[in-house]
Amino acid sequence: MKSAAPLACLLLALPLSMAAQAEVPAEDPPPEATTQPSLDDLYDTGRVLFDLLAPPEIKDEYEFPTRERWSEFAAELQRALDEDSLEDLAAYEPEARAALVALRTLPGGDEYADWLEERLDYIVAARAVQTEPPPPVAPAPAAIPHLDLWRGRMASRPVPSRAEALLPGLRAAFAEEGVPEALAWLAEVESSFNPAARSPVGARGLFQFMPGTAQDMGLSTSLPDERTDPEKSARAAAKYLRQLHARFGDWALALAAYNAGPGRVRRTLDKHGATSYAAIAQVLPAETQMYVPKVLATVEARTGTAWAELVAPGPGA
Repeated sequence: MKSAAPLACLLLALPLSMAAQAEVPAEDPPPEATTQPSLDDLYDTGRVLFDLLAPPEIKDEYEFPTRERWSEFAAELQRALDEDSLEDLAAYEPEARAALVALRTLPGGDEYADWLEERLDYIVAARAVQTEPPPPVAPAPAAIPHLDLWRGRMASRPVPSRAEALLPGLRAAFAEEGVPEALAWLAEVESSFNPAARSPVGARGLFQFMPGTAQDMGLSTSLPDERTDPEKSARAAAKYLRQLHARFGDWALALAAYNAGPGRVRRTLDKHGATSYAAIAQVLPAETQMYVPKVLATVEARTGTAWAELVAPGPGA
């Protein structure tokens, strides 16, 4: 009986250089079509690569997954990111690593790969958390759970290659919106400085705006999609951060709201009668539990500024 293995595992069985260089038959796109592949496009590409390049022994052992199974991994991973269990998130490491290699191999897969690589970073850190000592019963309001873990992870990590060209414009946009320039490094955490990065759930750009939030911040999400414009998306991100800081009163909660949504953060604070990020961190989404300390550790590593020294926003432009 053939095994219905995930697409990522099947593609790993192919010679990677062959998969990357394969000419995939396709009809000529209409003139108005974009060159940005959807997940369905990547599925079709993977199907063709498997049919063309998979050795006979792989075809004998495996069935190519259905389109539904192709989408299943992304949906399962998103659920783990949205729920509050770091242990459950950590369990996705093998599949996420395989999927990342597959996306790097597929023509056009890099836009999703940059998103997945950042989430794999959370997954690996979540596994490391399992060996951390348990947090105190009543953490200090200014404490950031797992910050020391992320400080260690970021201490020797190289700066993404695209940062040098983009950062001057990003910092200028943040400064003009009255937000500390150091927070422009949020783009490293969100997208590895890839203006075209996107997620399976619809986020896009350097700062991974979902369509609704992007439109609220004045960005067009139709052609052209202004979420992929570095300067415009930076202004929108800074403006949004300024609004979130005004609503929640500090940067840790503002960043949690940027990631999990302001409604979820407010409901969680109210439910637990809390006023600080530390008091609710463990019941926020697993992604947010990793995201907030990663952003703060990234800011510290890249700028030499302690996160507690980040000033409140000034008036925007």
